[in-house]
Amino acid sequence: MKLQHNALFIVILLLFSCKNDEKIPIAQKDTALINYINPFIGTGGHGHTYPGATMPFGMMQLSPDTRLDGWDGCSGYHYSDEYIYGFSHTHLSGTGVSDYGDILLMPTNEVNFNNGSNGEKGYRAHFSHDNEIAEAGYYKVHLDSTNIDVELTVSERSGMHKYTFPSAENQVVMLDLEHRDKLLSGEINVISATEISGHRHSEAWATNQKLFYHIKFSHPLKNNTLTQNEAQTIAGLEIDNPNNEPVYIKIGISAVDVEGAKKNLEQEIGQKSFEEVKKIAQDAWEQQLEKIVIESDDADYKTNFYTALYHTMIAPNLYQDVDGRYRDMDLEIHESKEHTHYTVFSLWDTYRAAHPLYTIIEQERTNDFIKTFIKKYESGGIMPIWDLSANYTGCMIGYHAVPVIADAYLKGIREYDVEKAFEAMKHSATRDKLGLKDYKALGFIPVEKESESVSKTLEYAYDDWTIAQMAKAMGKTDDYETYIKRAQYYKNVFDPETQFMRGRFRNTWFSPFDPYEVNFNYTEANSWQYSFYVPQDVSGFIDLLGGKDKLEAQLDKLFTAKQETSGRNQADITGLIGQYAHGNEPSHHMAYLYNFINKPAKTQEYVHQILTTLYKNEPDGVSGNEDCGQMSAWYVLSSLGFYSVTPGSNEYIIGTPLFDKATINLENGKTFTIAAKNLSKENMYIKSAKLNGKNYTKTFITHEAIMNGGSLVFEMTNTPSDWGTKDADIPVTEIKDHKIVPPPFIAKGDIAFKGETEVTLSMPNTPAEIFYSINDSEFKMFEKSIKISDACKLTVYATDGYGNESPKITTEFFKINPNLKIKLDTEYANQYNAGGNNALIDGILGTEDFRTGTWQGYFDTDVIATVDLGKVKPINTIQVNFLEDQKSWIFLPTEVECYVSDNPNRFYKSLPKQTFDTTEPKEGAHIKNITFDMKGYSARYVKIVAKKLGVLPEWHLGYQHDGRSWLFVDEIEIK
Repeated sequence: MKLQHNALFIVILLLFSCKNDEKIPIAQKDTALINYINPFIGTGGHGHTYPGATMPFGMMQLSPDTRLDGWDGCSGYHYSDEYIYGFSHTHLSGTGVSDYGDILLMPTNEVNFNNGSNGEKGYRAHFSHDNEIAEAGYYKVHLDSTNIDVELTVSERSGMHKYTFPSAENQVVMLDLEHRDKLLSGEINVISATEISGHRHSEAWATNQKLFYHIKFSHPLKNNTLTQNEAQTIAGLEIDNPNNEPVYIKIGISAVDVEGAKKNLEQEIGQKSFEEVKKIAQDAWEQQLEKIVIESDDADYKTNFYTALYHTMIAPNLYQDVDGRYRDMDLEIHESKEHTHYTVFSLWDTYRAAHPLYTIIEQERTNDFIKTFIKKYESGGIMPIWDLSANYTGCMIGYHAVPVIADAYLKGIREYDVEKAFEAMKHSATRDKLGLKDYKALGFIPVEKESESVSKTLEYAYDDWTIAQMAKAMGKTDDYETYIKRAQYYKNVFDPETQFMRGRFRNTWFSPFDPYEVNFNYTEANSWQYSFYVPQDVSGFIDLLGGKDKLEAQLDKLFTAKQETSGRNQADITGLIGQYAHGNEPSHHMAYLYNFINKPAKTQEYVHQILTTLYKNEPDGVSGNEDCGQMSAWYVLSSLGFYSVTPGSNEYIIGTPLFDKATINLENGKTFTIAAKNLSKENMYIKSAKLNGKNYTKTFITHEAIMNGGSLVFEMTNTPSDWGTKDADIPVTEIKDHKIVPPPFIAKGDIAFKGETEVTLSMPNTPAEIFYSINDSEFKMFEKSIKISDACKLTVYATDGYGNESPKITTEFFKINPNLKIKLDTEYANQYNAGGNNALIDGILGTEDFRTGTWQGYFDTDVIATVDLGKVKPINTIQVNFLEDQKSWIFLPTEVECYVSDNPNRFYKSLPKQTFDTTEPKEGAHIKNITFDMKGYSARYVKIVAKKLGVLPEWHLGYQHDGRSWLFVDEIEIK
């Protein structure tokens, strides 16, 4: 009897245990996952993707080219186009700058060296999307103009073309090395009747790209010859194919040399058939996609998901030959058997979500990415910011290789030289370029010293926080103190009055201030889109704002604000919900910030809205540039139910799941399954959750929990719940150690003034005492205000009374002649106001960088300005300065006129006007000083009229967008 009772107890115990450690079946696929890939997603709109064949993280991207230039031609293909110029072997996915399109092949029916872009007969061909197929690792199209079928497939470093001609006659393949980028040198060598090799060195975004190729034909060239243009960089290859069999072309590429290209081709493709190569490619993609298996009844959701996952696996790109050789940042050849080398690191974009995704599903490859960073540091002197084909492009801001390394290290991914990696991280943070010199000295970047100063200050502070976290984990206490202090420098660009992040211009706030204005203080954004960028210290940011309710109010305003922006036109600001701009990366974490203030339901609402309205199964299905996988990585993580707000924290913030079930198949052999019960389009809110069968109330999940395997099960509902709203359940990022004292700012007072100016000093929401000194005198405590009546230098700092001081900041004050006045008859652009109406007579001269705020900018309008000297005076010379920076659409005036008078109502005496040929292309920025000689003639009023260029010249990239010129003018000096 006792045994029976014990048996019953054991059964009950087992049932109870099962209930509390619920085993959730893993997600199952219902068909091959590659069937859900639609490579046309992102090829329309501003997605900038390509539909052609590539392997996971492969070197070759074999794809059609429909566009030769322009912003929406960055990938070489746009869905709105009707002509294909040919099929080249390298392409960028979703970038905002154009490059690649190397080694163009185009089947046609006659030799013609003209591509047809000029409207004359050429080798380009009309095509229809009705006769176009794109799959993972495979592409097919029918060329209407020539009735030729083209099929493409690839291996990692090699590819195959299959051409089916309509007849055995007139079978020609054009090989064009001049396609797209500027050709520095090119070579086409006939090795045999069926082999051609050579090189293409080009200049575009990568200023010195070296590529080598080796081509093998299934059929011989007629007469063992080719017909070339005069420069011998375009060739017409006539194929001898009397039985009209399909023509196969195999090609290997290499950044090392021709021999490397040949080895790559022989080892990867060799004698394999087209179908064999295609099957290997598609099997590789299927294996990749199986890393995450989802279950959903919505076919579009599945297609969006697997296409997004596919896009996260296109870049970075393999950049190493089969024998281990590769070209590195010194442009020399290196060899390694210990790691796989990569290029195309779009780090300003991808550190946010793509690389955190890789730490979950690509841990082995993440080790190789970091080994690549270290090799680039050793060979080129600095870790990449945006490297492309062994070139530093210098594109975008921050040093975001740093958080990629720190995030991986803190997650236990450490199969590389950790000390060398940390050395490289510190090296990135201690240069003097790109505003870092002032950032290190002052704790922020002044507007007048560096463009995009607010964004750079904020992103450097986050990067420094990741250095601090890694230093702490490695026991490097001095480094931890240094970088945790720098991680707080975001406080130094926070304006407590407006509650926005603003530029500090000569230690005042850049004004007039409009948070909607896109200007040179921010990177591809306005203040709305950067003022929430403090992922490393959300608690400190809340303190600056004045409490959680203030952050909630600011977030609410963000998502409900008017969608229009002011200031500069910025094509990257797309996918707007209010001023939240999902089409560009600085906004990507914002919807998740509600979790930090106990309002997860609002996170769930906005994440669901973004997932279901800003990603679509159509060519224009991505709301902005795809950016080498970042836009897609946001979708992959967010649709699973969480996102990496703060890489380096080892926590993912929970949003809302989009699928009934998703299983992550981890490299350690374990699985992690996310399930959503009662899920529907209306049931977007989380009612409750269980982690491995136990109630889970936190609105974040750790990386360790995912890697340990198990399940996270959500119960969904159609109304907000109180799940995750308690303080114990919210995510927290907080800097507690080594608190800094922010430097004070000039809250009131004119830097350039007449008579006198009254100066008030203030600080962010930090208790401290402020001290000041005038012209290096003894420091005094600031109490109420400072009256300044003469030109001087004002130095300020703050202290917290515990021995901690802010940096000292010195501002030069300029006194304007009180009798001098200026009247502007045309309107300057606020984002280039140079300090306001008196900017042209304030004595402050501009430099060659227009972004530093010292030039007054006029868009598509003349400059008409009249200076009143106060009384009639003899004048020797009148000088006015203009800036020329054609790449930035800033041109000199076509002519400048100068008039003088002693009465503003009388006709002015005209001095000989000066004219300029502004349409001649020029590189770089130049200051033009224009002088009029008065020879002592007396006058009171001086009127300057500078005529705009207007429509940009035809040779300018902006011409095709109906671009108009800017005039940038500085001081009008009357001597």
